[in-house]
Amino acid sequence: MNKLIRNEKAGKWSSAAGFLAILWMGVIFFFSAQADEESTAVSGGVSYRLVGITRLFLHLNIDEEQIREIVNAIEGFVRKSAHMAEFAVLAVLLYLWIDRWKVVRAQRACAAVVFAALYACSDEIHQLFVPGRAGRIFDVMLDSLGALTGMVLFLLLEQIVMLTRRRKHKAGRPADASEADRD
Repeated sequence: MNKLIRNEKAGKWSSAAGFLAILWMGVIFFFSAQADEESTAVSGGVSYRLVGITRLFLHLNIDEEQIREIVNAIEGFVRKSAHMAEFAVLAVLLYLWIDRWKVVRAQRACAAVVFAALYACSDEIHQLFVPGRAGRIFDVMLDSLGALTGMVLFLLLEQIVMLTRRRKHKAGRPADASEADRD
C-alpha cells in the first residue's frame, strides 16, 4: 500500500514537472520572440541591476559612467549565462517529467538533455524570423551546454540527498541484535 501511495505522489510530481516544462518552453519562446532592441534592453537592465547590487554590497565608490562601462563589459556574459540557465532549468524539468515512465536514471538524464538541445535548435530557428535576431549554432551549443550542466548539477544534488536520507535511515535503527545485546 505504501508503494502505491508513493507512486501516486511521484505521478503527481511528474505531471506538475511536465506542465512546468511546457510553461518554461513558453517563457523561452517569449524571450526569443523579443526584437533585438528589446532583448538588449532587458539584458542591459539585468546587468545594470547586478552591478548596482554588487556596488552596494561591496561598498564600491564608483560613478555612473564607470557603472555603464562595467555594464557594457558584462552584458554579453549576462546574456549567455541567461541562455545557459534557461536550458538548465528546462533539462531538469524534463528529467522530472520523464520519471513518470520509470526510465533508468541515466537514460532519463540523457533524454532530458537531448530534448532540451532539440528545443534549443527550434529556438534558434524561431529567432531567424524575429526582427534583428539571428539563429546561431554557437547559441545552440551554449544552450545545450547549459542543459548538460544543469542536469549534472541536479544529478549530483539528487545523489547527495539520497545518500543523506540513507545515512539518516541507518542511524535511526539498531545496527543488529548482537550489538544491542552488548549493552
